[in-house]
Amino acid sequence: MNVLLIGCGKMGGAMARRWQDKNICDKLVIVDPVASSIKSFTDISKEFKPDVIVFAVKPQTLPDMVDDYQAYPDALFVTIAAGKPIAFFEQHLGTGAKIVRAMPNTPAAIGKGITVAAASKNVSAAEKDKATKLLGAVGEVLWAKEESLLNPVTALSGSGPAYIFLLIETLAKTGVAIGLSEDMAEKLARQTVIGAAALTEADAATDAATLRKNVTSPGGTTEAALKVLMSDAGIQDLFNRALKAATRRAEDLSR
Repeated sequence: MNVLLIGCGKMGGAMARRWQDKNICDKLVIVDPVASSIKSFTDISKEFKPDVIVFAVKPQTLPDMVDDYQAYPDALFVTIAAGKPIAFFEQHLGTGAKIVRAMPNTPAAIGKGITVAAASKNVSAAEKDKATKLLGAVGEVLWAKEESLLNPVTALSGSGPAYIFLLIETLAKTGVAIGLSEDMAEKLARQTVIGAAALTEADAATDAATLRKNVTSPGGTTEAALKVLMSDAGIQDLFNRALKAATRRAEDLSR
């Protein structure tokens, strides 16, 4: 397929590299509104007919440039711009536009991401397959039946890598507090998270609760720590409040 990528920042660049590595695109043209060295809209509007147009720009830049792409009424539009709902694109591109809204996360940069997508009513099954192929180049793809689900998705997986990085920070700081050097605490925290994530991936048939129990000996050190973390005011309560806050913010940004 012929793909026009709008924006080549961290996420757009990661997708472009993976598409090229996997030979997914017959032709890939990149337009970057902030990089004069990359083709502008005027450069490509007469010389290239894309099958798919991917918006990978900061959401605040879209209102000033998205109208240009009305020039491609037959294209499938895929957007990874956070906070911009399908209705926004229909308003600018027409109610007949074929739009897929997707929420990837930053591990996409190394092909370990997960993306959830929702499609407008005009998107066919074949076009969903095209979107899956493009989005799947950077990780797993799930489809939501309702676009509104992308708000809690944003709270969980879109923002989720930051929670894991915070966990590493927290473990490292606590390691220092109980007597370890900063270097050792940081190394232990990082590698523990890396190893646990790899084990979760390698043993995908086993649920997380069972993996946790496998580490927890009765009366041991892990159980002592988990009694604190799993108390009424522990980690579950914190995450309940955190993800609700993130979901509310995602809803606000989508309005």
